[in-house]
Amino acid sequence: MIWMNHTIPTVSVKNLHKSFGKTVAVADVTFDVMPGEVFGLLGPNGAGKTTAIRVILDIFKPDSGTIEVLGKPMSSDTRDRIGYMPEERGLYPYMKVLDCLVYLGRLKGMAKNDAKQRAEYYLEMLGLADEAKNKIETLSRGMTQKVQVIAAVVHAPDLLIVDEPFANLDPINAQLVRKIIMELRSQNKSVIMTSHQLNFVETMCDRIALIHDGVVVLEGSVADVRRQFASDVVYLTGVGEIGELDGVLEIEQRTATEWHLRLHSDTDPHHVIQTIIATGQFRVDRFSVAMPTLDEIFVRVVQQ
Repeated sequence: MIWMNHTIPTVSVKNLHKSFGKTVAVADVTFDVMPGEVFGLLGPNGAGKTTAIRVILDIFKPDSGTIEVLGKPMSSDTRDRIGYMPEERGLYPYMKVLDCLVYLGRLKGMAKNDAKQRAEYYLEMLGLADEAKNKIETLSRGMTQKVQVIAAVVHAPDLLIVDEPFANLDPINAQLVRKIIMELRSQNKSVIMTSHQLNFVETMCDRIALIHDGVVVLEGSVADVRRQFASDVVYLTGVGEIGELDGVLEIEQRTATEWHLRLHSDTDPHHVIQTIIATGQFRVDRFSVAMPTLDEIFVRVVQQ
């Protein structure tokens, strides 16, 4: 995802501080979320993610720092352009599913017929059309979760904030919710997503920020973050002999054509491959640098 320099961030958080008594929840947090971007806000429990989200939504007031949403400080008009699915789900249990969704859409300024059409569209997409006239209290946890997702997007928000959107969902329904989020992204809407299911973060998010103890300790595109923590192991496939190489700590031949090279931490793997090719002693058919998953990076950073 590439943005022009003049593009205004959907969300701009600058030097955010928030404490509760003597407990510092968020300390000097800064990040931007751009149009057409899924932004992953990650961190262990108690790291400050939910506090940061609630400050963005103007539920909590910051001790210091600035927050702009859709180009300006929060207002009632701005609030109507935001969809929010909190981790603590909140629907009206005694209302019928469709009635509840239409009501929530109208609270966001929608006409009744528009709210009904969009609610029915998403109910059909998520396999809940047959539940439209049932009370929310009769639904399973997974069904209720899907209704909560619809409630957050029924008014076509410019900014969607979802806290653990895949909790309680089986793989099929998780993919349906993923489809809704990515559909908004394709419409140049912005999404802030928190999730401990980092396989979804890895495949959905354009950029991430990892918060630990109230501080952003890691930020960047998923690809750049993975490259930053790339392993010092190179997998090599080819034919020939590999002699001693500068910057290579260990050379292990696994099979007749497969080799593992363990590099010094400051060695450029591409330089090593170029050196091997230049010797004329080995034909390189394929090589790759071991790339860690976000799960592995998360554990490594948090435990440092």
